[in-house]
Amino acid sequence: MTIRVAIVDDEAIARRRLMRLLSAEPDVEVVAECPTGRSAIDAIRTAGPDLVLLDVQLPDIDGFGVVAEVGAESMPPVIFVTAHDAHAVRAFEVHATDYLLKPFDTERFQSAFRRARAHIDQVSSAELGRRLKALVENQFGLTPEQSVVASEPRPGKYASRLTVRRDGRVVFIRVAEVDWFEAAGNYVRLHVGKSASLLRETMHGLEASLDPAAFVRIHRTIIVNVDRIQELQPWFAGNYVVILRDGTRLKLSRTYRDRLPLHSRRSR
Repeated sequence: MTIRVAIVDDEAIARRRLMRLLSAEPDVEVVAECPTGRSAIDAIRTAGPDLVLLDVQLPDIDGFGVVAEVGAESMPPVIFVTAHDAHAVRAFEVHATDYLLKPFDTERFQSAFRRARAHIDQVSSAELGRRLKALVENQFGLTPEQSVVASEPRPGKYASRLTVRRDGRVVFIRVAEVDWFEAAGNYVRLHVGKSASLLRETMHGLEASLDPAAFVRIHRTIIVNVDRIQELQPWFAGNYVVILRDGTRLKLSRTYRDRLPLHSRRSR
């Protein structure tokens, strides 16, 4: 039996490595390579793969959001690929077909793929759907519908928690506790008081997942919690300086000035 596989990872190097590993497996056909969650959803619906190698962190819709959008009951078996540490993947061990913790070696991949073959042959689609649904709920404390983080989020469905790495641990942070975000290469750095953590996300994807009534983009590289703003000070060339309650000074560029009504953000 030929196993038709879809590879979903936003990193081209990672996709190529998975292709090489799959090429060593007998009776495997790669039917889709997807760099985003949205393209993965389309491929799963149209190509109908038997197995999905699914990265958890994607630039538009995360891996759990892909499961929620397709529908857990309609998903083929999934091997999740994640950079989270062992403590954060206990739910995968219970509910997923398998998971690969980056960086993984050839032996670990082969073990996961063998397990996936067995699931394809033996486990019913209803049982797989139940496991995937339980995984999404267990990982985030949310229903699958609430876990979707997309470039166009559903009304009223905004992120309430973020997952970041800190000192070798995976930590959940309530979005409302974040003071401001700043672009940091391929990541976003979030600031909570005096602490800063990196989030694997784009500014565009992050902005789309945040409640626009609570967070506003004031610069190409900055998103700020509106409730943390204490005052605005005129700068030059039509720009302003945004001063937060803890004294942090951030630049409000002219491009984004209309997003923050100046008359309503004076000293409180």
